[in-house]
Amino acid sequence: MSRAVIVRPDSEAKLTETFRWYERQFPGLGSTFLLSIDATIQSIRRTPQLYPIVHKEVHGDVVRRFLFGVFYLIEQQRIVILAVFHARRDPRFWQSRA
Repeated sequence: MSRAVIVRPDSEAKLTETFRWYERQFPGLGSTFLLSIDATIQSIRRTPQLYPIVHKEVHGDVVRRFLFGVFYLIEQQRIVILAVFHARRDPRFWQSRA
């Protein structure tokens, strides 16, 4: 069953902010970041149960090239992306969204 993927607005804003940061570091790197995030989200969409539960009912996967995690809930009809954030940040930030 293919579920819709919903990215919370605060996660969307973080993606935009991070894209811009990477683009300032090296032109084109922001696009590579977004492609990596998209590949991770598409993998989650195809097999959401594959990734481990990391907190309560929240699953997580790591973006391979970048040290970012994608944290999500699996609901009946959709997958909700709760947070996309750097692995070195305090996890309590996204855990409060669970």
